Amino acid sequence: MDTIGIMAGSGQFPFLIARNAKKNGYRVVICGFHDNADPALQAEADAFIMLHLGRLGDLIRFFKNQGAHRVCMAGAINKPKAMELKPDFRVAKLIFKLAGRGKGDDAILRAVVEELQSEGISVVRPDALASDLLSPPGILSAKKPDADLWRDIRFGWSIAKTLGSLDIGQCVVVRSGIVLAVEAIEGTDATLIRGAKLGGPGCTAIKVLKPGQDKRLDLPSLGAATLSLLAEHQYAALAFEASGALFFDREKALETARGHGITVVAVPEDADAFFNSVME
Repeated sequence: MDTIGIMAGSGQFPFLIARNAKKNGYRVVICGFHDNADPALQAEADAFIMLHLGRLGDLIRFFKNQGAHRVCMAGAINKPKAMELKPDFRVAKLIFKLAGRGKGDDAILRAVVEELQSEGISVVRPDALASDLLSPPGILSAKKPDADLWRDIRFGWSIAKTLGSLDIGQCVVVRSGIVLAVEAIEGTDATLIRGAKLGGPGCTAIKVLKPGQDKRLDLPSLGAATLSLLAEHQYAALAFEASGALFFDREKALETARGHGITVVAVPEDADAFFNSVME
């Protein structure tokens, strides 16, 4: 039986990946991270360990001892907490190597991937183990965008892509052509709350894949909890990248969107052609 490893952060994603992998005949071993992963993940695993962030040597030994030559990353990591990590010698060397490469999310994750690969452990895309979490492109909600909303979505999209190219964040909040909030280390939920406080009812949230982002790492995600938060703060719309975002509990999320009149748009890969076609 082939073994798949999961590096687990918070949320339901590690559970979904583990269950889907088991359904497809894999033996599942999980490394969770303290202050992030749910200890209940142990019940989903054939082998389980909980480590502090920064214990890269222990993580590699665990996966090698368990015969996991392929692993995926699943779940969110609390980035402010991650700043407090106490690195082992291997991570300290990795940080030193990053001195000339930047220390954004992508640079750090790519360096971790290189370390794993140097030990014969390949990192796979999480959606390869749960492809049903990808959304079809198009307008998913009952409510369609009007001309003003399309303009905000397209405007916000260009801003989010520009910021993503600088490895800053994946989410922006706009209203009436004004940028209200930009995601940084605080995460998407805090960005959405801050944007709504500044813009009031009628904001639009845009969540994108960073240009050139490795889809094995830090895929944008949203779900029922995201739509509940948007409903609570009276958002008008959410737009995200269909081929580059994981959409959990889609049916429940879209039910919330229907109940609160929120427009949900899954933008296809050729965003410019899509916007041109819908805004003619």
